[in-house]
Amino acid sequence: MSGTDTPHQGWRPAFRGWRARRPFLGGLLLTLGGTWILFTEKASLKVVIHIGMQGVVGYLLPVVMVVCGLLTLFSPSQRLFYSILGMLCSLGSWVTSNLGGFFVGLALGAVGSCMIFGWLPDQEPRVSRRKRRKAARVAAQQAQGFGEGAGEPA
Repeated sequence: MSGTDTPHQGWRPAFRGWRARRPFLGGLLLTLGGTWILFTEKASLKVVIHIGMQGVVGYLLPVVMVVCGLLTLFSPSQRLFYSILGMLCSLGSWVTSNLGGFFVGLALGAVGSCMIFGWLPDQEPRVSRRKRRKAARVAAQQAQGFGEGAGEPA
């Protein structure tokens, strides 16, 4: 058998690896917030064009939110720009799009943008408190075991 004959592990481990390398939940929330606002828009395109720029912005801001969320998922290197733009569009939807999709889309977009902004790509995963305590106990037991027989020949 050669080294390239590895068994197929399935799509779940591959998806977990892909998801771990990007601010997945923040991008998802920003995208969901933009789609929620788009779905709560009630004006038809004829009315929007008749109203003018205010009506067009009501559709433009949620579309920009969706695009920023998707770009965050597929291009996480530019996440800071996308998060700031997503936050501005979320806050702008308060005025232009039915109070930000009746507060739901606004909240989803704002929380998602904050999560994107705060995501750190090179940070080591946190170790749970239970694992830290267990490692401390093991280290203390090893230190006691080495201290008792010091100086005696093997």
